[in-house]
Amino acid sequence: MYHGTRPGWIEVITGVMFSGKSEELIRRVRRGIIARRRVQVFKSHLDARYAGLYTVSTHDGRELEATPVDSAAEIFRQVRPDTELVAIDEAQFLDPEVVTVASALAARGVRVLLAGTDTDFRGEPFGAMGNLLAIAESVDKLQAICVICGDLATRNQRLVDGKPARYDSPTILVGGREAYEARCRHCHRVPRRDEDQTALL
Repeated sequence: MYHGTRPGWIEVITGVMFSGKSEELIRRVRRGIIARRRVQVFKSHLDARYAGLYTVSTHDGRELEATPVDSAAEIFRQVRPDTELVAIDEAQFLDPEVVTVASALAARGVRVLLAGTDTDFRGEPFGAMGNLLAIAESVDKLQAICVICGDLATRNQRLVDGKPARYDSPTILVGGREAYEARCRHCHRVPRRDEDQTALL
């Protein structure tokens, strides 16, 4: 159902872990609530860190109530006809249909706000995030601080027993500071990929 003349659009908040993506999503949702917009918040069921499955939460403890889902189609089914703002956290964990769902909601006049990390621990595009960035009206890419050198961090460093995870490790491993660090391009390490690249030089 089209909501009169209200325009819909897509906003994406992206960047590495610990860059403040969920914090920014929560801030925008709260502003929407203050503006008396009808809001629904969703998140991937894979993320139950910090405050649990039914909240979007930041690494420093801020929270927002959310509905966990395991597919983009589930979001589409649950969005109410009068909803004006749909927020989706950890969008990288959702299936490729999230692109179609976001576009369909925007077409019917909904403001769609998605947050997610755009690259996996290898430094490669993560899930549908690349396509979401391409179709969004607004993209904000946040950086953290590299824990090694202090420069701007643009990569997610996965650690296993304190050492960089190998390239062939599973793409999805939900974790916090015990499993990941924010690093810049030059301090980011991915064993096997790094060895292969060195061999090309």
